[in-house]
Amino acid sequence: MQTRSVATVFGGSGFLGRYIVKRLAAAGHVVRVAVRDTEAAGFLKSMGAVGQIVPLAASIVREADVARAVDGADIVVNTVGILVEQHQGDFQALQADGAGRIARASVAAGVGRLVHLSAIGADADSHSEYARTKASGEAQMRAAFPDVTILRPSLVFGFEDQFFNRFGAMASLSPVMPVIAGETRFQPVYVGDVADAVMAALADPASKGVTFELAGPRVWRFRDLLAWILETTGRHRLLLNIPMPIARIQASIMERLPGKPLTRDQLILLAKDNVATGLPDLAALGITATPVEQVVPAYLKRFRPGGGKRDLPAE
Repeated sequence: MQTRSVATVFGGSGFLGRYIVKRLAAAGHVVRVAVRDTEAAGFLKSMGAVGQIVPLAASIVREADVARAVDGADIVVNTVGILVEQHQGDFQALQADGAGRIARASVAAGVGRLVHLSAIGADADSHSEYARTKASGEAQMRAAFPDVTILRPSLVFGFEDQFFNRFGAMASLSPVMPVIAGETRFQPVYVGDVADAVMAALADPASKGVTFELAGPRVWRFRDLLAWILETTGRHRLLLNIPMPIARIQASIMERLPGKPLTRDQLILLAKDNVATGLPDLAALGITATPVEQVVPAYLKRFRPGGGKRDLPAE
């Protein structure tokens, strides 16, 4: 009797991971969702048949947990990543060493396919700890599992994102919209396209060992993105330029606050363009990139005057 393929998704309850879990389940896989908090991942169960999606307690900093999570799996997808360290060393432990641990365990378990979600901007020579550890994670993955498929998204957007929602909320509350490094360029990519890219890569043996850059159809300056958010939310706010030296002082204070709203490491990232550089892209995986304008207005609507429930004059 043939059994269904087993896919393990590390970080599957996160913003990106949940979309991948849903697609894997729709394709008929039994999906193990390797997370630290299984209760918080319980909402994923409704995305599949009874017993098809199984949250599994596993920390990627522990060898035994990772080995248990990949044991018997045919497919492993790693989506673990953080933008802010809650404790010193988290970037190295999670984005670099954790990735290597998953790759080595996957080899030991005889996993057939491994897909790793990295980021455009991964750079071993960057001054940003985030970018350096993303590059280290890629290197550790390749060293242990040469056939790994690496996907590097640009800024990812979607209903639960922390970019458009964050600035949409700010537009509804603040009389000004701060602009730091307004000329920096981004190429936002839709979360659904990234999840589709995972599935397309898994279906194509030619993607083994290949690194793809996942970017949207339009390059935006940071300033233009903020102006578009204001227009879409119907808010008239002053775009206030914040010089980088002042931003660094602000970040040094804010990174001590709960949640760390802004860090100096993020400022380093913000000062560098986050756009595709010419590696294989979504089109190489047969995917047409979704524009920001097609998706984002639907969830920014709630930040309009009146909560978007009725047409009101723009503020």
